[in-house]
Formats: sequence, structure tokens, C-alpha cells
Amino acid sequence: MNRFQEKYLKAAVPALTKEFAFGNPHQVPRITKVVVSAGVGRAVADAKHLEAAGETLATITGQHPVSTVARKSIASFKLREGMKVGSTVTLRGVRAQEFLDLLVAVVLPRIRDFRGLNPDAFDPHGNYSLGITDQTIFPQIGFDGNAASHGLQVNIVTTAKNAAEGKRLLELMGFPFRRTT
Repeated sequence: MNRFQEKYLKAAVPALTKEFAFGNPHQVPRITKVVVSAGVGRAVADAKHLEAAGETLATITGQHPVSTVARKSIASFKLREGMKVGSTVTLRGVRAQEFLDLLVAVVLPRIRDFRGLNPDAFDPHGNYSLGITDQTIFPQIGFDGNAASHGLQVNIVTTAKNAAEGKRLLELMGFPFRRTT
């Protein structure tokens, strides 16, 4: 059992059961998957950017990414339907837990001027979306002055019924949300 799963079982489950009056342990929200993606607009002009983003995702997540393609043609961006424009990785189980543990314990504290995560980035179903502007804050990625910087999108999918349950789950799991006043 890893540290993230232990925190879920020992801290989050009892607190959520008491707070939301769940009668059955299977009603307690849990994290089902984590989707990490990188859209690379520069890939239209140069395919090397897409390759670099894919390698970055593979290094960060430990899993081979899948290329995403454009669904529509947009002439002003010189984009054609079917062109590769990004990469995505879906993490489940132990890999998702290890990624989130790394994100909370190491990556987020490394962000310069970090004041906490946006507490309003939940959808109505309790899923959370987080944008990371620079991939070099991950410890697996070395800083290379020549490498092009690109951002990442992290989507955390939960079984929560609403945003309040999802937010409380992530708070109990150690996600540092900004205080709203």
C-alpha cells in the first residue's frame, strides 16, 4: 500500500463518511483516474515539438502517451482535420496515486509564488482540472535551456456526486487550495 492510498483509507474515508453521512463505504468518493495532457500548437509548423511533449509526458507519468488529433480544420491556424496536435496519458490505480502523491508533495511546492490551487476549478460532478504552465517543475525533467517550454493539463476524475464532495476529498488528500474570504 502506498502513502497516498494509506492517507485515503485512514484519513479521508472516515472523515467523508462522517461529514456526508454515507451509510455504505462504497458511497465514499474516490479518485478513479488522472488524465495528463499537453496540447502543442507549435506542432502544426514543426512536429519535433509534439515529439518533445510526448517524451515529457512519458517521463513524468511513466506511461507511453497517445497522440491527439484535431477534430476540425481551422484555416487561420493552418490546422487541418486529423493533424496531430497534442499528447495525452490516462493514469489509473497505483500509477495515478503515485503521480498525485508526487504532484502534491513535490511539484506544487516548487511552483514560484504559489498561493494555492484554485478552489473553483471543479465541475458539477466533482472532477478537478489543473493547469501547469511549465513542465520543468517536475523533478524528472531536467532544465535544458534549448528545450521549448510547454504546459500541461491535469484532470482528476472522482466518483463524487457534486463539487463539494470532490473538493473535500482532495482537501483531505493534501491538495493545497487557496483560502476564499
